[in-house]
Amino acid sequence: MLPVSNTIYTTFFIATFTSIIFFFLSIQQGSKARRFILFSVLWLGIQTLITLQGVYYTDTQAIPPRIFLFGIFPMIIFMVYLFFSKKGKEFTDNLSLEFLTRIHIIRVPVEIALYQLYLEQKVPQLMTFEGRNFDILAGITAPLMAYLVFKKNFVSHKILLVWNIICLGLLVNIVINAILSAPSPFQKFAFEQPNVAILYFPVSWLPTFIVPLVLFSHLVVIQKLLQKKTS
Repeated sequence: MLPVSNTIYTTFFIATFTSIIFFFLSIQQGSKARRFILFSVLWLGIQTLITLQGVYYTDTQAIPPRIFLFGIFPMIIFMVYLFFSKKGKEFTDNLSLEFLTRIHIIRVPVEIALYQLYLEQKVPQLMTFEGRNFDILAGITAPLMAYLVFKKNFVSHKILLVWNIICLGLLVNIVINAILSAPSPFQKFAFEQPNVAILYFPVSWLPTFIVPLVLFSHLVVIQKLLQKKTS
């Protein structure tokens, strides 16, 4: 367990389960929604067991890094399956654009938690909004964007597409910085205070569940909007 304040534990639990709720609401078929809940519970349970066993932090010089091998890579493979398989396309085609936009509000509590982790010397400053991380802007603007696009019809889908591309860039930016500041053979900076938090429970849920879900939501919306534009 990560020796940090209870506030951080609470924040990550809230962010994780809020992301599940929003994605659940985006699924417009009951059977698939139930399968998503089952998958989420099982995956988070597996990640909890792996993390608590110390798999991610006991050998930080392993190649590939264990958190990538057992936590991130399986999610990447699963996303590729969903985008390129017939059943996967059927699933993504029926997702709600509105709730895939609202889901990004979870980035606000995540960024607040990262700042608290920095204060408690578990992540470098560059991973916060005082450093190179501007991801909180996506979380702040997400509910406004959802309201203006889907409730008021004041903002076009073209603007929504641009917003998703920009926010995807913000996500990619912090993911790259998080990877290169984590203790591993690929670490390039933040040696004075590495990004150790992601190797411990419950922060390990961030790279192994929350970030993939946020990334997937962006990619689905971008794909759907581009298809509408060309049709």
